[in-house]
Amino acid sequence: MHPAFSVIFLTTLIGVGQGLFLALYTGQLYSVIKVLPVQDSPGFYGYGSLLALVFLVTGLIASFFHLGHPERAWRSAAKWKTSWLSREVIVLPSFMGMTFIYAMIHINGWNPVLFSLSEDFIVDLSLLVGAINTVLAFSLFICTAMIYACIKFLQEWATPLTVVNYTLLGMASGFALSTAFAAYVNSDLINFYGGWAIVLTVTAFITRCASLIRNNNIKYKSNLSSAIGIRHTKIQQKAQGSMGGSFNTREYFHGAKPAFFKSIKWIFLVLVFAVPVALLSGGLANNMFILFALAFVVQYVGLIAERWFFFAQANHPQNLYYQTI
Repeated sequence: MHPAFSVIFLTTLIGVGQGLFLALYTGQLYSVIKVLPVQDSPGFYGYGSLLALVFLVTGLIASFFHLGHPERAWRSAAKWKTSWLSREVIVLPSFMGMTFIYAMIHINGWNPVLFSLSEDFIVDLSLLVGAINTVLAFSLFICTAMIYACIKFLQEWATPLTVVNYTLLGMASGFALSTAFAAYVNSDLINFYGGWAIVLTVTAFITRCASLIRNNNIKYKSNLSSAIGIRHTKIQQKAQGSMGGSFNTREYFHGAKPAFFKSIKWIFLVLVFAVPVALLSGGLANNMFILFALAFVVQYVGLIAERWFFFAQANHPQNLYYQTI
């Protein structure tokens, strides 16, 4: 498939925003059950959530560049009963709105106690809003990934690993950013966020490698015989099917040279996984903000390459007819 950079930025940016919010809320939840220290500054969760909102808004803006008629974007929510895209269009602004409310609760101190489950577990308004928003965050991961995983004839995408990888990569980048944010504001949650960022990155490496191995060993259901409707044991194509370029040759094939396509896989494996783990480990050992910030930046650049490869690797059955341009 032909990778659209608007969709690449949409999926990676909102993934960072989702992961960052989940990191912040996890920190708050753990502090309630006395696993982590309570943050003295109420703005830690508030301003951190606003930072997550910046990534979400930027991703949403990027998505409009993929639309032929942006003024009709609201209509994309109409088919929510059958379309994962429509569900994403509904869940994304809902998640953004709840993230903003969560931020304002902490920044302005609008945080009354609602009830208590025990003497030590007190539920306030921010904790309830955060719990609802956590459900929305994971729902958004599922909706975004299922847009591609539900397409059965694109066998590289049609796997539960697509949902798993979207979720883990988004959380890994979000926790990496939360580590840099915690270091910037001198929070005592640096080790917690940094440790989880490494764990999530390593786990994402395992599942992403699993998807690469799976895709390299796919037995395609379509072949040249089924593409043109001729049953013969030996068919050899002499032309791509048209005298010049067309919508089919532009939109269903990435058009990159074979050498570039092969190299991009190793580039994103290094940038998304190896380098960030090394930088995060070094940052935790030396408590250096610059290493945490660099880990996030490098990982995000790698995610752009990873998402480009994700789209480009999908082999549309129509390419059996048009084949290589």
